[in-house]
Amino acid sequence: MKRKIRTTRTALFAATIAAALLGLPQAALAAPRSGAAAQAEEGSPATGAAAARLNHKQYRDVKVTVDNGIATLTGTVDLYEYKADAEKRVRKARGVSAVRNLIEVAGPNVPDSQLEAKLVEELEYDQVGYGNVFDAISVSVQNGVATLGGHALNYSARDSALGLVSTYPGVKDVIDEIEVDPASMMDDRIRVEVAHAVYGYAALNKYAMDPAKTIRISVQNGHVELYGVVDSDGDKNLAFIRASGVPGVFSVKNYLQVANQPSEAQKQAATQ
Repeated sequence: MKRKIRTTRTALFAATIAAALLGLPQAALAAPRSGAAAQAEEGSPATGAAAARLNHKQYRDVKVTVDNGIATLTGTVDLYEYKADAEKRVRKARGVSAVRNLIEVAGPNVPDSQLEAKLVEELEYDQVGYGNVFDAISVSVQNGVATLGGHALNYSARDSALGLVSTYPGVKDVIDEIEVDPASMMDDRIRVEVAHAVYGYAALNKYAMDPAKTIRISVQNGHVELYGVVDSDGDKNLAFIRASGVPGVFSVKNYLQVANQPSEAQKQAATQ
């Protein structure tokens, strides 16, 4: 008899709780929503469609509005990668024809010189083993904005560099000025032969030991450019001579810097 009474009381308690929950407003039962996720349930259909594409935690502080097909993104994210990705996502939303990306990157504030040094180091080791000796990608930082320039062997190398910088904490924006070297069987042959001529020479073989200290070789339509840092003027001149002797090379521009000496850009800035 006691067991039957307990079972009845349990059933009555469960029924009471269920009735109470059914009587509550649905909003009280749902988890709090903020940012773009909340907008997906209100506003115009285009705004809702755009906001639905940002229903991820990294966009919790991002808002989007769509007016005449133009989506405006505001708010903050932790990494530049999220800012760029938010724009790509919203561009695919139904009813969106253009995007104004006003999102701010609110990650850590890193001094420009420190951030630039870290990015240079990261890029030196990027794509190791994938022919990165034929990439000569530069980076400079001003007010947290990283500008990438120089040459990449192919689009894969360019995209890898952009992706690496975009995900680095402290980068507020990224400007892509990288030139991708033209695809050419002749240039491919020249690249390999210049590499053999330079690294196959005993006095220069040491630059093949560390990916961060390589002599970078860029080739565009038979014109060779050398980048990197070497130990002495003798090594710089020797690399130039070795590259110039490769059959089919039309010209060689020697942008190699000598360690502990100012670059040409620094020399020019000092005279102004």
